[in-house]
Amino acid sequence: MSLSPRVPDIRALELLLAVDRLGSVGRAAAELGVSQPAASARIRGMERQIGVGLLERSPRGSRPTEAGLLVVGWARGVVEAAQALDAGIDALRGRRDARLVVVASLTVAEYLMPGWLLALNRVSPETAVTLRTANSADVAAHVLAGDADLGFVEGPGAPAGLAGAVVASDRLVVVVAPEHPWARRRAPLTAAELAATPLVLREHGSGTRDVLDRALAPYGGTAPPRLELASSTALKAAAMTGAGPVCLSELAVVEELSTRRLVEVRVEGLDLQRPLRAVWPVGRRPAGPARLLLGLTREPVRPG
Repeated sequence: MSLSPRVPDIRALELLLAVDRLGSVGRAAAELGVSQPAASARIRGMERQIGVGLLERSPRGSRPTEAGLLVVGWARGVVEAAQALDAGIDALRGRRDARLVVVASLTVAEYLMPGWLLALNRVSPETAVTLRTANSADVAAHVLAGDADLGFVEGPGAPAGLAGAVVASDRLVVVVAPEHPWARRRAPLTAAELAATPLVLREHGSGTRDVLDRALAPYGGTAPPRLELASSTALKAAAMTGAGPVCLSELAVVEELSTRRLVEVRVEGLDLQRPLRAVWPVGRRPAGPARLLLGLTREPVRPG
């Protein structure tokens, strides 16, 4: 059932209760932080809306009329109920603001998010964080569905329906086991050679696969893969066991390259740089802990 147009708004009822308690429109206006002319206008508007006079005014102040006393009694219950509702909403917001749900692509989740979350814990230790991992396409779907407060994806642009901000950059590298013929190759690979070679690749929908597919599109696209795997860890293991060349994030193979368990193969004339970005629904900027985390991604991460 909709409310009658004769029912005043909460602010007007609060003002009427304050006049009844303080005996003056001026004192009531001061308590509620409005000017006396504005308070007087609000009272007159409420009287027109209800259709009866509510206050008797005199040089000594204002007091409710007989009808005004009845409205004051009814208004008190309405205002108290509104205050209870407001307190409940504040409590809900407090619980919500103490939680943060993040969904991130595997590269971001494994190699960047731990440092960011440690930084968040330093400045907001009361925030409980849930971190989920997914490929970039699924991250976008979760954020659009409202299942996460903030998402992190890999790739050249924000997915449809999402706004975003670049928070880091990354480079894809082609790596092989030390025993692979490419590891002893002196001349860099050409993009055409890479496109013609069956690789061990991430699945469709991952940011890594999307960037590689786009880069090799002018050369006929990627060849049918030797294997499709769903994580950087699986890709590294496949490369080290000799399954074939792998293309994955440089962040994922720093240790393996430094210890020569994997060897980077240079590729000529191919741009495999990619931005890593935070994303959120268009028109809904991150707030609370999500906004705080977004700010921390743009600061140098201090060691734990």
